[in-house]
Amino acid sequence: MDTNSTLNVLQRELGADRPRHARALMSADARALAIERGILGLYRWYSEHSQRRRNWHADTCIDWRAVRRDHSDAVATIVEGFFAVEQFTPDYVGPLLGLIRESYGRSQWHLYWASEEVRHADLWRNALVALGRRDQRWMEEYARELRRQEWAIPWDSPRHIVFYQVIQERATQVSYLNLGLALAGKLPRLQTPHDQALAAACQVIAVDEAAHYAFFVEVARLLLYYEPEQSMEALVDVLRHFTMPARNVIPNYDEFGRVLHDAGVFGRTIHYRDVVRVVLDTLSAPTLRELEAGVRRAREIPCADGDRRTAAFLDTLNQPDVERKVSQLFRRSESHLTRSGLDGLFDARWERAWAFDHEAEEAA
Repeated sequence: MDTNSTLNVLQRELGADRPRHARALMSADARALAIERGILGLYRWYSEHSQRRRNWHADTCIDWRAVRRDHSDAVATIVEGFFAVEQFTPDYVGPLLGLIRESYGRSQWHLYWASEEVRHADLWRNALVALGRRDQRWMEEYARELRRQEWAIPWDSPRHIVFYQVIQERATQVSYLNLGLALAGKLPRLQTPHDQALAAACQVIAVDEAAHYAFFVEVARLLLYYEPEQSMEALVDVLRHFTMPARNVIPNYDEFGRVLHDAGVFGRTIHYRDVVRVVLDTLSAPTLRELEAGVRRAREIPCADGDRRTAAFLDTLNQPDVERKVSQLFRRSESHLTRSGLDGLFDARWERAWAFDHEAEEAA
């Protein structure tokens, strides 16, 4: 191979390794507005959909007289722990609301989410008494003991909290589904009598958690698409330091965690396999190790070279897939407005935020 051919090969290889250029088609302010409109549209669709399909009450959604009273100690410990975690709703709501109150869509959603979360504590409270291990007086004292403690949000960054909520909602959903499997005789590590009523309670609340998870995933996508650098940094940070809520303020949480693990309801392996990997796949992201490596590579590009730096962050994800799903979110919001007769009053159109390589040159 002659010298010129060798140089051409080297240039092609270097070019293949070099990050693409991404030109912003929207200003930073316009992208921030797109995020706000995306969240508000999602909230409007979600709240209407939820009221039609998941409008249940903790006292009447289950035949509580049918709950068995001969369950294993493990089931009683798990249900008690679930109640303890869920009843900290005031702490999950108040501090974050102060951080996001200027965002109409996100604060409205947060209040709506809280109205659905409070029934989760009510459901597990009913379940715990129905098991026959605890009575009303004990529950009253236990609730007072728990409320003497206060859970603090792990980050004062609303962006971080979105990714925290994605992981937390998925983890909670998996835990409730696994307990339901055990009560149906389908989780060998947790031996307990079959209980259709309590299994139905697990299913009802797991559906709520799945809906919440789906909402937060959509918000996370908006952030990753329109503000990729800050959002990918936040995602990696949360994945590295995530812990389940309230574990540091619940009495005997270590025992609760041990029982969850031993019973096969939740633990480190389940967290990585059924939570972290699923979350990353849903967000069109690679494995955690590849994500961290991509962020490191992007950081090495000088801030002054903004087009390449942004492209490097976006290319760590499956950017076309993220863009497609964000556009679908806006189209769904448009459809909701049309069905509601509001399409002439509110604008939910999607705008593309980035152009790459030859597209960027055409857009310049």
